Amino acid sequence: MNIANFSEVRLQPIHLVKGRGATSNLQGRYEVEKRERFYDGWSTEGKDSSEDRRLKTEVTTEFAKSILTRNSSPDIPFNVSLNPYRGCEHGCIYCFARPSHSYLGLSPGLDFESRIFAKVNAADLVRRELAKPGYLPESIAIGVNTDAYQPCERDRRITREVLEVLGECNHPYGLITKSALIERDIDLIAPMAEKGLAGAAITITTLDGEIARTLEPRAAAPARRLRAIRTLTEAGIPVSVSVAPIIPFITEPEIERILEAAKDAGAVGAHYTVLRMPWEVNPLFHQWLYAHFPERAQRVLNRMKDMHAGKEYDSDFGKRMSGEGVWAELIRQRFTKAVKRLGLDGFNSRFSKLDATQFRRPLVVPSAAACQRRDEDVTQLDLFGGGPAVEGGGKPASRKTKASPQLDLF
Repeated sequence: MNIANFSEVRLQPIHLVKGRGATSNLQGRYEVEKRERFYDGWSTEGKDSSEDRRLKTEVTTEFAKSILTRNSSPDIPFNVSLNPYRGCEHGCIYCFARPSHSYLGLSPGLDFESRIFAKVNAADLVRRELAKPGYLPESIAIGVNTDAYQPCERDRRITREVLEVLGECNHPYGLITKSALIERDIDLIAPMAEKGLAGAAITITTLDGEIARTLEPRAAAPARRLRAIRTLTEAGIPVSVSVAPIIPFITEPEIERILEAAKDAGAVGAHYTVLRMPWEVNPLFHQWLYAHFPERAQRVLNRMKDMHAGKEYDSDFGKRMSGEGVWAELIRQRFTKAVKRLGLDGFNSRFSKLDATQFRRPLVVPSAAACQRRDEDVTQLDLFGGGPAVEGGGKPASRKTKASPQLDLF
């Protein structure tokens, strides 16, 4: 569904799915055949917002071809990132990574938050990458595109395996998450932080639990994230707070309160971005906005246009993260003054301050064949369409996902 303006949302029935951020499974932009729901006013489907509709999460094993993604964006404070998972069960409606599911032939809507792909060979791929003769170490940002500590990490432990490899090699890294599960790995992160090799950023979009439950339904509650900041800080790990994204009239009034709460919890740095609505995120956010904040939806969208020269989103470097114009400048001044007043400017260049001089190559390096799925790993069920292992009882993803590109939407 390509929503040109907000008024078109009113023609669509809103389906609230319990525990999910998206309200639909709209098609990705690469689908050959386009299908749209049309509400003619006769059916009562979707009228009852309290309908108990549940969607089960499926986690599919993926053997990735590569694991490190490099970018040259001038408005991002790192050049290398690593994402152990595709899709994210946290279900944040504003997630700029949602459009990446279109490359898998899946929807950036409900599919993105319910059909997760776990890169089970991530740690082995990291070993091979770090062992290359020409490899030059620089800080790796972990969990930028999709959260490295989303719920399935509790059992899969892929992120922990990656941290073990980076720790063995004294390789600098930074973690960004909305999950308190990061506390589980303090035993790995704290020794690295003591050597100036690791730091963390906790994203806090709002302190309002009601807003958080619809905005980022399966992420940790705001109070729990503040406790995670305190726990990490007490373990000697430098933590910054990511106030992102700032959504006008929804989370924007809380800027100063979030920074104050983060400071009280022990944070030493802060940064922000404004709401970004690339590709399919735009209609998905429209739907969410109309479902949860219909009375202020038009104000929100008008303000986004004010910050992007009449458009709801501008992808140009230097503008996409912070916007431009009077309102963008007002947000910048509010944030900058609060950061200075609270002394939260001690870890703003969090990635550049990590030390890459202590790096040593891994002692054990798996072969290329060991990193990939072998023929004997494929069960006989594959001959009948069984495909890769799936948790949750759903159908596995299409085989074309094996050849899909590694993508970070920067």
